[in-house]
Amino acid sequence: MTFRVNGALRIEQGAAGLTSYAGLEVFRRYLRSSGFHEALRRHTSGHSFGGDFSFVSMVLLLVGLIVVGGRRLHHLRFLDGDPMIHRFAGLTHLPTDRTLSRWLQRFRGRTIRPLQELNGELVARMVERSQLRTITVDVDGTVVSTGLQVERARRGYNPHHRKVPSYYPVTAYLAETGHVLRVQNRSGNVHDGKASIPFLRDVLDQVDTTMGSQTTVRMRMDGAFFQAPILRLLERRGVDFAIKVPFWPWLNLQKLIRDQEEWNRVADDVDGFETSLFLENWNMDIRVRIFRRRTSIPTRRNYQLDLFDPDNGTYEYSAMVTNLTWSLDRIWAFMCGRGAHEKAIGEMKHEMAFASAPTARYGANSAWQQIVVLTHTLLTSFQIESGAPRRSRTRKRTAIYRLKRAATLRFELFARAGSIVRPNGVAVLRIGSNETVLKTFKDALRWATSAA
Repeated sequence: MTFRVNGALRIEQGAAGLTSYAGLEVFRRYLRSSGFHEALRRHTSGHSFGGDFSFVSMVLLLVGLIVVGGRRLHHLRFLDGDPMIHRFAGLTHLPTDRTLSRWLQRFRGRTIRPLQELNGELVARMVERSQLRTITVDVDGTVVSTGLQVERARRGYNPHHRKVPSYYPVTAYLAETGHVLRVQNRSGNVHDGKASIPFLRDVLDQVDTTMGSQTTVRMRMDGAFFQAPILRLLERRGVDFAIKVPFWPWLNLQKLIRDQEEWNRVADDVDGFETSLFLENWNMDIRVRIFRRRTSIPTRRNYQLDLFDPDNGTYEYSAMVTNLTWSLDRIWAFMCGRGAHEKAIGEMKHEMAFASAPTARYGANSAWQQIVVLTHTLLTSFQIESGAPRRSRTRKRTAIYRLKRAATLRFELFARAGSIVRPNGVAVLRIGSNETVLKTFKDALRWATSAA
């Protein structure tokens, strides 16, 4: 049946108590039952930011802003008056975006550290819940483009916009649970290998502090981390690792490949072999696995220094150094699991505003990145403790839970119209007449309130 629309449409304000984000009430109750508010107060008790709004309320407000899809501080104006946003943050009225900006600009390294410690505690809780004794940590950097006047933004490793000033934050990702262990903001002109030693130490210290020194750590990294100090650090700390090896001329990997007569089958389209190298420049012996993968698309001329023979097909070559004693096929599968980290970074950048630089101050933007990571951790833990189904374990060492993306959660749960009414003094969340939505809310609420 169709209806004719006659006359102009009038827009009026009304329906007091109506919210566009009814699902936030379920998330709010999960945070309460899991003790997040108390943990946040405990970690930040020694830091005073002043102002008219409490530290906990401001963090919750930013978490709520990110969860519902806000990407800029001025998006807060579109949430003012929504009763669920006020309820989630515990505020009768919201601060302006300028007030929020000034609050973020008070952050420095020592005041960001409590948020890092809180995030580490939350991740460790999920590791204990999942009964993990061995964890896989992927470490990689990513580019965040900024404005021209943003503090400590530099031109450097921005592959798509080389002249645009950028940040180059580095993240550590826990493959088994899908959490981001740690993030550290950096200027855009740093190099992963040369600037990541302090970050790697912090990650390993965090694991020892929050999960115990008995936890076995395995790390996966790309070729930028193939540096002698990093290899020595990981060996000294007893960490299992697999790191991609660049095809630098002085490594002479090209000659090894040309001289290799027998390749072992690794997968349907992948072959490999194992060898050892003594690096005189580093005074170090390393074990290297070299792989070749047949591609269906011909590569351009001189690609990878003409390492392919056109008569035998076209190959893409890769190499990795590792202290693991696994077989070639297991090592290959293990390194293929790094792709999950890229997906997590992409989700945070495009769906959770990690790629935004809300102010011109380095400390404020670093705090924003940390709060985005904290929000990602809370959403991941929310799903795990809300009964996310387990997946079969694979040699790729990817997430053991079947998790939904933030955009999916936003569509299915958070961005739902509703209102809270109190007939006979009992709180009732009223939502639209849809059995699928009703079941989703009831299931999520049941799990959320029992997650203590």
